[in-house]
Amino acid sequence: MKKLIIFSGLLMALTTTVNLNARAQEKKGLSKQGKGAIIGGAGGAVVGGLIGHNVGGALIGGAIGAGGGYVIGNEATRRDQKRKRAAYLQRRANWKRAHPNRAYPY
Repeated sequence: MKKLIIFSGLLMALTTTVNLNARAQEKKGLSKQGKGAIIGGAGGAVVGGLIGHNVGGALIGGAIGAGGGYVIGNEATRRDQKRKRAAYLQRRANWKRAHPNRAYPY
């Protein structure tokens, strides 16, 4: 009986610990490069199909459009990172100006 109580207590503790630590994963959205590639590919396929009047033109247009969309999305991501970096450096400079003898908090 004593072994049964100890075993069930350990099992309950393990189950509770596992359940408390289990969390749903956060779903990440599509990157700007991915969005640009999808939009560019779709637009390129439509334009390629209209110009070439066949599937080959649509495939070529889709591939070129996807590549162009990816490049544009990549540039947008780089621009956002550059802005964030500039804002961080500005906050840091303002902090150092206001608190000359203290370390930057973040």
